[in-house]
Amino acid sequence: MNRTAPLGTGLKHSTGIRPPKALLRPAGKAIADFDMIREGDRILLGLSGGKDSLSLLHILLHLQRLAPIRFEVAALTVDPMIEDFDPSILKPYVAALGIPYFYEQQPIAAQAEEHMQKDSFCAFCSRMKRGIMYTTARREGYNVLALAQHLDDLAESFLMSAFYGGQLRTMKACYTNQAGDVRVIRPMVYVRERQTRDFASEVQLPVVPDSCPACFAMPTQREHMKRLLAEEESHNSRLFKSLMQATRPLYAIKDTE
Repeated sequence: MNRTAPLGTGLKHSTGIRPPKALLRPAGKAIADFDMIREGDRILLGLSGGKDSLSLLHILLHLQRLAPIRFEVAALTVDPMIEDFDPSILKPYVAALGIPYFYEQQPIAAQAEEHMQKDSFCAFCSRMKRGIMYTTARREGYNVLALAQHLDDLAESFLMSAFYGGQLRTMKACYTNQAGDVRVIRPMVYVRERQTRDFASEVQLPVVPDSCPACFAMPTQREHMKRLLAEEESHNSRLFKSLMQATRPLYAIKDTE
């Protein structure tokens, strides 16, 4: 891709999908608040095939066309080679968008059986996927890794850290990895999960069923936090606004995850 070409040059964007303002406004605010995207950035999106990462893909492509700065967007799918889970259906969809796409297969479930110790499978899988993402970003020359966690995810992480770890922590909005060569960004930290669900349904995004089947097969601490928050929100409509205000200082703490 020509890095000096005007925004959108050489991209097909054949789906013509425009995310709604309900997604674009909070994502744009988060990007501005935390200085996530800068002139000349080469952004690699972790595309699992879930509703969240597919929504972020279209947010980034839309912003790329309109932003006053130039940046590139590519996508990466890590296939953990788990039975009954096939993210390869994403290949023709991303090809139609005309962006670089990387598809990495790794037998993570089999490796977990051999190497996993006290961690949960989810934690093991997350570390393995992150390592593959960093390796691909370095190999292909991308300096930014975009992840699709949203406000619900950050709220759940905050409660898990407080309840089970005795720490005031959550995922960060923007930070540089320990090696200092990849900036990790989460443009949807102000976005609610229901907004990505509605968008994916409305425009019929090719969501991969059960994007993490190992987690769906067994209830997790995160699922417990999700239910707890849903119950509390039924009594307090401002719950997530309050949680965002309370945890926002944690989004920018200068350490690595």
